[in-house]
Amino acid sequence: MAEVSLSKVVKRYGGVEIVHGIDLEIAHNEFVVLVGPSGCGKSTTLRMIAGLEEISDGLIRIGGKIVNDLPPRSRNVSMVFQNYALYPHMSVRENLGFGLKIAGRKPEEIEERVKEAADILGLGAMLDRLPANLSGGQRQRVAMGRAIVRHPDVFLFDEPLSNLDAKLRGQMRVEIKKLHQRVKTTVVYVTHDQVEAMTLADRIVIMRDGHIEQVGTPLDVFENPVNTFVAGFIGSPPMNLLDAEVTGRDGAAVARLADGIEVPLPTAQASKLKAGQGIVLGFRPDSLHPRGHGMLHADAGLDLDRTIKLAEPLGTETLLFVDFGGREVQAKMLSPRVVVPGETMPFVLDLERLHVFDKASGRSIAA
Repeated sequence: MAEVSLSKVVKRYGGVEIVHGIDLEIAHNEFVVLVGPSGCGKSTTLRMIAGLEEISDGLIRIGGKIVNDLPPRSRNVSMVFQNYALYPHMSVRENLGFGLKIAGRKPEEIEERVKEAADILGLGAMLDRLPANLSGGQRQRVAMGRAIVRHPDVFLFDEPLSNLDAKLRGQMRVEIKKLHQRVKTTVVYVTHDQVEAMTLADRIVIMRDGHIEQVGTPLDVFENPVNTFVAGFIGSPPMNLLDAEVTGRDGAAVARLADGIEVPLPTAQASKLKAGQGIVLGFRPDSLHPRGHGMLHADAGLDLDRTIKLAEPLGTETLLFVDFGGREVQAKMLSPRVVVPGETMPFVLDLERLHVFDKASGRSIAA
């Protein structure tokens, strides 16, 4: 069993603490993605699991065994890097089998494992080519194949798709997902791209400044962000976040925005608020749409007339930029028509999908 466990793990460089005592449990065969902005500590955490960085404090276990003092080669993990790290003078076949050759494996075993990896990744026709004669996506598949041949307990991926163009990234996401389904082992994957995180992960670990902000399934962190950072980071386009103040009207709690708009708050969250409290009101772009161009639940909306500042046609939908609550927000228009900047349209805000955060702490009122 290849569970990975981090307990109070700290990383310091000199007197500067980069990772601040994080705890994380990763189950056998689980695909976990560490995601966050540059400098949040996600790659450092991955490298500590791999043994490429020493931990300053805490414990790391792989398969129940403490590996703090074990070198990388003794942890039975395989790492796929951003830059492929292939030997340019070796063929694909030689690159795939080199680690096994160094480990003293028999030639027939090396050949069997190379063939297995090549079959899984569709590399059979490329085994005699040099890396210079491969595309970026093919090189990345070779890098993954070199990891597969070792039959590791844990696969570690460090931003493996960041050097590829958008089309290839989409194709390689599918390849990696299929690989996990076929190989059936634990995967820890690092990216700054939240689309990669949402599409690949069984669970997402969202990091900021060396701390873990939230751990959950892609749907959970999207629908139930614990704070404004997660709400603004997960989702494309990101959630609209507006400063507001709690007030009362007809016995119900209302969020009063900077431009005077009053938005009725969900009953479950309103009971945790008090008049005069500063809050941040959040809603995703698909919760604000022109009347007749969305998926609003019946009788759940707040009607507003808004003026279009900018329209971005995306085919099946159009992203609209409108003034709302004292700032510009994004809305979505399904079944779109041509929209002219400066045009005023009737909008509806889905009140059942509002998020409310405490302004002082940034924490979700529902958490």
